Amino acid sequence: MQVLQTLIRFARKPSRDKLRSVKRKVRKYLLERDSNVPRFGNDKTAYVIGLTGSGRLYINELILKNIGKRAKYFRDDRIRIHRGPTSMIYSGHATIKHSSLFQALPAVTSQVLEAVGSGFADLIFVYRHPLDSLLSNWIWWRAYIRHHTFLAAISRDYKNIDNLCADLEQNFLEFKAFADGDPDFFAALADRTGSSSAASQRFLSFPEFVEETLLFLESATLPLRLEDFMIDPFNEFSKITKVMSVDLDSTRLRLDPPRTKAYRYLAVKEKVPQFRDYIDGLDAETKRRIEKIGYPKI
Repeated sequence: MQVLQTLIRFARKPSRDKLRSVKRKVRKYLLERDSNVPRFGNDKTAYVIGLTGSGRLYINELILKNIGKRAKYFRDDRIRIHRGPTSMIYSGHATIKHSSLFQALPAVTSQVLEAVGSGFADLIFVYRHPLDSLLSNWIWWRAYIRHHTFLAAISRDYKNIDNLCADLEQNFLEFKAFADGDPDFFAALADRTGSSSAASQRFLSFPEFVEETLLFLESATLPLRLEDFMIDPFNEFSKITKVMSVDLDSTRLRLDPPRTKAYRYLAVKEKVPQFRDYIDGLDAETKRRIEKIGYPKI
């Protein structure tokens, strides 16, 4: 209540801009309380989950542009759990088994899965080939640790595949440390922030990433493969609207395909022998899981 009272006092100030701002904050505050969370028709709370580097932001963009009025109940921040069905849509990174930096903890995900099992929530899981995610995540993390930027991406930072391969070849030991989940890779982050947790709680190793993907696929209401959106975004997005029970005018949809490329790892594998050796040296269980996810033998 103290937060709400503060917002109300702020709203009494004469500035119209401040008044509009505080109304938005009050509305958001009320939406986040179970007693005031909206539900229309047969809506269920929707959770759009993806491990980092899997295309979740692309799906977010499609949802916000194309689901009409329900988009105002979309939140891309903290994943919240409700005691019954709502019209809210929460998007975020999360894990089921392994704790990882910048992803909701398994304790949170277990509550999401309980809600799905109880029938008042849906889990939409976005994924792509894990080796493509691995390359994207390495680029993102090294830029974040070095320059504290959130904008690094292969398509943005490299003019062509040859430049990416040259960078990987030159910095392969760093890449290997990241892929192995080596805490030393994240030591620079701890040094900069003065926090020991950054070094002790690192990002997922590649085998853990693959395992998490499979666990989500076994639990999701709707799995969405990013590569399929590159082929037919309309067909794939229609699956989302069906799960969310959203009726739309198809003539007004704006459904551009993803800007990233599918199976980029294959070209890198051909040009960087160390990367090829890394793939060949993956343990048998990780290779089996990649095939079970639905991708051909690597």
